[in-house]
Amino acid sequence: MTVPLDIVQEGFAALGFDDEVTAAAARSLTDWLEQPAFEEYRPQLQALLDAGKYTELFDAFWQTIPFGTGGRRGPVGLGPNRFNFHTLLTSVQGHAETLRETAPDGALRVVLAYDVRVYRDLRGVYDPELPNPLLGSTSADFARRAAEVYVGNGLDVLMLDPAGPAYMTTPELSFAIRHHRAHGGLNVSASHNHPDDNGGKFYNRHGGQDIPPHDEQLALRVEGITSVRATPFDEAVQAGSVRFLGESDNERYLAMNRKLSLAPGVRGGRIVYTPLNGTGSATVGRLLRGEGFDVVSVPEQEPFDGGFASVRFLAPNPELPSCFDLAERVGDACNADMLLATDPDADRIGVELRRPDGSWRFVSGDETLLLVLHFLLERRAAQGTLPDDAFVLTTLVSTSRLTSIARAFGCTIVDDLLVGLKWQADALAQLELTGSWRELRCRPESFIMGGEESHGFMLTQLVRDKDAAPAALLLAEYNACVVAEGRCLSDELDRLYATHGYMANRLFTTVMTGAAGLARMRAIQTSLRATPPESVAGVAVTSCIDLADEACWLGPLRSGTDAAARNVLSMTLEGGVRITVRPSGTEPKTKLYVEVPGTTPAVPMEAAQLDRERSRCDALAERLGRDFERLMLDRVGIHLAGPATQLSGMLGIEHKQHFGETFLPALEAALRTAPDDLVACVDEGLAAYGREPRALVAAGMASWLAATELPDAARATIEDLFGL
Repeated sequence: MTVPLDIVQEGFAALGFDDEVTAAAARSLTDWLEQPAFEEYRPQLQALLDAGKYTELFDAFWQTIPFGTGGRRGPVGLGPNRFNFHTLLTSVQGHAETLRETAPDGALRVVLAYDVRVYRDLRGVYDPELPNPLLGSTSADFARRAAEVYVGNGLDVLMLDPAGPAYMTTPELSFAIRHHRAHGGLNVSASHNHPDDNGGKFYNRHGGQDIPPHDEQLALRVEGITSVRATPFDEAVQAGSVRFLGESDNERYLAMNRKLSLAPGVRGGRIVYTPLNGTGSATVGRLLRGEGFDVVSVPEQEPFDGGFASVRFLAPNPELPSCFDLAERVGDACNADMLLATDPDADRIGVELRRPDGSWRFVSGDETLLLVLHFLLERRAAQGTLPDDAFVLTTLVSTSRLTSIARAFGCTIVDDLLVGLKWQADALAQLELTGSWRELRCRPESFIMGGEESHGFMLTQLVRDKDAAPAALLLAEYNACVVAEGRCLSDELDRLYATHGYMANRLFTTVMTGAAGLARMRAIQTSLRATPPESVAGVAVTSCIDLADEACWLGPLRSGTDAAARNVLSMTLEGGVRITVRPSGTEPKTKLYVEVPGTTPAVPMEAAQLDRERSRCDALAERLGRDFERLMLDRVGIHLAGPATQLSGMLGIEHKQHFGETFLPALEAALRTAPDDLVACVDEGLAAYGREPRALVAAGMASWLAATELPDAARATIEDLFGL
């Protein structure tokens, strides 16, 4: 090591973190520079040291990437706080040992899946002139190495051939674990994250992820792993310990979904579907086309592309309206009724609907849940196939209108579950094993639907994770039914609101990265827990429930992982408003869920009344969310300028601070002294914000313009630059 340890410690200490954490980060970096196991990473690490990039190095070494919701996920890179072969394979070793304890002498098998990701260092962290052993690594490469570790520990592996062109989606993995009676599984995927992120999510024999306290047993085992046992892949294949799955598994999964059809004779309308360059073409695309729907592709987003280059902001997340930009163009050209999009591992689904005036309406995750649940219950009630003990599962942050609709059909709903489909999957596992779970006394076959606001559905007990394919089928059938009646699905959504009352549900995300971000998220929860706000945006807080409190309905804490999952505060405000705040389990952000209920009508509302209710509730939800974010950040000493609060939720808090404190003053100076250099000023000032930075800050610029006096020419230039 050419940079002495004391110099590294000095560089880390200047960042202002705790001495103990700083010393641990320096020791960890020293290990990676000196141990033979990490020799191939040394040139890049040394280059970062020589360049004095202590912030990047500290974040990569201050901790081991947490074993969070079902596994590890994060940026691919060098160091224990990054996703790489070391952090994945030590996790696999721990999983293999944990599974082996369940059957010390028995035959065990796991199913492996992977998505389309390819690591290209798009964030520009490393020196492109030096060797980088991670550059070009794919999810298939990670899965291949994982298979070697499973086999090295005496387990058999079922997977697609990593040399082939096919991929297995997340729901197919869950289905395959159950069908092949495997003892667990692994999916190498970072779902909808940035293309340079990746992750490993571990599954149990039920096809779901473990919940507390079982997940902590695995997490603790993984923490103690420093080396792995592995068998070379080709040798494992030759010995029959790795067997390749074929087309029949995909066909079996599709056949299962076809049985969920509720209107098999109705196939009207036209649909544009995009897998956002991910794996969904093998499930959603094949299912819809095989069922006879008129499905049009988005040419740029149909091929497998782990860089997601055709997706705006490199964010292949169907929760974001920006994912539909290209689909809207195709939809306009072919006169489609509906647009569907799935994320790279095809477990989430997004929807846009054609309005009567021809424009597109983005449908939130909560609204998509409403549509699918209503169609399910209405059709099954009419067909006489709705069980007497039918039940629905959803989360405490999903729209309460789901409860209204379920109860209108006499259906039991459990609507207070923690975020994550694993809790709903566990409920099905308990019903399968014992016939009872909480207040339910029924068979898993009476399950109607599970879901959560983040565009996730579980529509059969045969799959124990989010699944976009059956949701796509039912949405397509619902659309076909209303089109056959001369109506549109957008109006059908309004009809539900007119009948049950409007409900505004809004999600606000505050991204806080690195060690400092994690400390802030923890401090926010601690402060809010100790002293909840008395009011938000002038609306009184009437109660605050701490889900980590053992006196709440969830009962005693079962493990440290349970405490982490229950790090949730749920507040009720006057008028039935609900605000829930929690740190994400998979991403460096705090999530804030705001629900504002409208008036429950005695008779269905007229269109004008519904429009007034929508405007009132939406405006209040927006005001509450922005004010809560402000007071939340105040608790950790962060005060954002007004326009900075309007920036995209994809930007981190540091970018928002920079925008208000540095970028806007520089822009104002340029407008006064160098108006001809305005474009350069904007592009240089926003260079660190990521792809398409002007679009990410456009709402903030609109807010700034509304409050700023400018000459007409300058105003027009700004509006043109930011597409306002």
